[in-house]
Amino acid sequence: MLELPSFKAAAVQTAPIFLDPDRTVAKAASLIHEAARNGAAIVAFPEVFVAGYPYWSWIADPITCSPWFERLMRASVLVPGPEIDQVRAAAREAGVHVVIGVNERSPVSLGTLYNTMLFIGPDGAILGKHRKLVPTWAEKLTWAPGDGSGLKVYDTAIGRLGGLACGENTNTLARFALLAQGELLHVASYIALPVAPADYDMAEAVKVRAAAHSFEGKLFTLVSCSTISEEIIVAMEALVPDARARLERRNSAFSGVLGPDGRTVGEPLIDAEGIVYADIDLARCIQPKQMHDIIGHYNRFDIFDLRVNGAVQQPVSIAPLSPPADTDAATPNS
Repeated sequence: MLELPSFKAAAVQTAPIFLDPDRTVAKAASLIHEAARNGAAIVAFPEVFVAGYPYWSWIADPITCSPWFERLMRASVLVPGPEIDQVRAAAREAGVHVVIGVNERSPVSLGTLYNTMLFIGPDGAILGKHRKLVPTWAEKLTWAPGDGSGLKVYDTAIGRLGGLACGENTNTLARFALLAQGELLHVASYIALPVAPADYDMAEAVKVRAAAHSFEGKLFTLVSCSTISEEIIVAMEALVPDARARLERRNSAFSGVLGPDGRTVGEPLIDAEGIVYADIDLARCIQPKQMHDIIGHYNRFDIFDLRVNGAVQQPVSIAPLSPPADTDAATPNS
């Protein structure tokens, strides 16, 4: 008989210790243990939580921002690496699944960074990572595009788990690629972005995107969004005099859980720091799929054909050297 898990999920809404990966992973470990004590089986963290978002690219010109790219590069992490080992240890000690965003540096380049979502199991094992496929607008000054190798869904004890970072939750094909792998729990990681146009409600936009994915896929979406700390504002005031007015705008952060009907489960957080908890029962995904199962009976795969290149993109491919020929064996007997 089909049995689907029920569990409590936690979404963290807070700010990192800006450009300080060691203190940020320590903060993450503390929050992982707090959520586990409150019964969570999965803890989701914001986009590039380790250790900060490049707000400078939205409020100043590229030349002025160049030194900040170097600071971010120095604060970025390797996956796997010593900072990530601390998060893995916390997940293992608490016995919870963790999804966390990091600034990942290339192991071979000092000029390339990735916006990466890291999936960690309750045993501390790295399940996989997803590099943001297309950095959004000003983000292209910071991050390189990821590839299809991380566009995966992971079969876990709490269901089939996937995720996307921020704006790529509007990418219909990326979302469908996850749904088509049987995704039932989606993590959407975000950053607060108060520098959007004046008539744009960032919190509502995040909710709409999450509701769309939940309703279309008949699944649960766990949204985790960062906040902007006083520390970040003061740092950006060194760049732009009106940074405070830009970065203190309200309705810029939304964290919460949305169910397979597109409605919120429990109470979300808007702007305030904290942890959102929600009870999830994956059996609730069954009945809605009876009407709209877009990865099954409610589609036309004879008409539509989505193909994903899942190959890892590398700067070089080095073939192994061929062993030297056995000249003795090749010489005929005299």
